[in-house]
Amino acid sequence: MKKSLVAYFSATAVTKHVAEELAAVIDADLFEIVPEKMYTKADLDWTNNESRSTIEMQNKNCRPKIESRVRDLKKYDVIFLGFPIWWYREPSIIDTFVESHNFEGKTIVPFATSGGSDIDDTYKNIKALAPKAKVEKGKLFDAGVEIEDLQKWAKRYL
Repeated sequence: MKKSLVAYFSATAVTKHVAEELAAVIDADLFEIVPEKMYTKADLDWTNNESRSTIEMQNKNCRPKIESRVRDLKKYDVIFLGFPIWWYREPSIIDTFVESHNFEGKTIVPFATSGGSDIDDTYKNIKALAPKAKVEKGKLFDAGVEIEDLQKWAKRYL
């Protein structure tokens, strides 16, 4: 079986819950992508054009700083990369994470949570940031995803 890592960013704990469940059912290591400056409720107000998340997502070159990196990415074959969907794509902090690591020869499997958007184009963005990795299309999950469904989905990459 391939050695796997579940790396995730979660601003409101929904993605965190799915990531923790996924890591448990596939016996993967877990890594939380933590922003150097935490997001407040006001920062996440997508209806406010002046909120931090809106400003970040309007600038495709924005790279919010992260607290730490995965120490030894070399030991992993498959990285399940989780995040909420913001403005129809992965949050800019995910771009920071991907650009901060060497994914050459790795498989990246995105998974996301969303209140209504899909995950369709995020793999293209991630592939552009990690061109030497194999990037799968991934899947969108809701907060109440069944453990069996997570396990069945993830096993195809292991």
